[in-house]
Amino acid sequence: MTKTFVILLAISGFLTGLAAADWNILNQKKKYGLDITLKNYCESWRMNVELNNIQGFDVVPQECVGYIGKYMTGTQYKVDSQGTIDECTVYLSTTCNLKKDGKDAWIFDIDDTLLSTVPYYKKHQYGGEKLNLTSLEEWMSYGKAPALDHSLRLFKDLRGRGVHIILVSSRREKLRSATIDNLVNAGYYGWTNLILRNPNDECKSVQKYKAEVRNQLTGSGYRIWGILGDQWSSIQGYPSARRVFKLPNSLYYTG
Repeated sequence: MTKTFVILLAISGFLTGLAAADWNILNQKKKYGLDITLKNYCESWRMNVELNNIQGFDVVPQECVGYIGKYMTGTQYKVDSQGTIDECTVYLSTTCNLKKDGKDAWIFDIDDTLLSTVPYYKKHQYGGEKLNLTSLEEWMSYGKAPALDHSLRLFKDLRGRGVHIILVSSRREKLRSATIDNLVNAGYYGWTNLILRNPNDECKSVQKYKAEVRNQLTGSGYRIWGILGDQWSSIQGYPSARRVFKLPNSLYYTG
């Protein structure tokens, strides 16, 4: 390696470091004429996660862990979530013309859609630690995740309307027994199908896996009126539903 090449590498690394430092808006009290505070920055980060502008993050920025924790355990998260459920209800009561022929269906994700993983993430810096899948699955195997009350109300509403409820989760098949027990104990029962990832699905992205499941369901004649999930990967891809609804979740990202 020549001396000149080494110097160029050093310069490149220095410039990259500057760019990275400049990207963190907290390093500048003012940017673009704005007086940026930590709360502003973290709220902007959370909002851009929800808008799917920030993708593929492994951890919540360390400086925002406290903010995200307060949001996910506070009133605003509940209000935002209930707002999503209210829109689902408006849709069901107005433009959703259920046929009532045994083919009307609705898809739910499970984690942070029906059951909350916040108790687990509370012990792991609210997403500030890189995910340890073994640890998370061990927690799931206890079947103690609490119900999300807003989603439970929608679940019961759909069940009362005679809609087939299909649960499609990226949880692995080995968690089936624990998942069923957890769902029933939390008040979720009467679904039509619970679909979990088998070994053949584990190398697929979550989006691809769930899109393939929907393709199988529509191929069986189901009319999917809606999907409720907390990750973009749960609601994107073809075929989709007539309407998709996303609950807030800034703790983690699955693609």
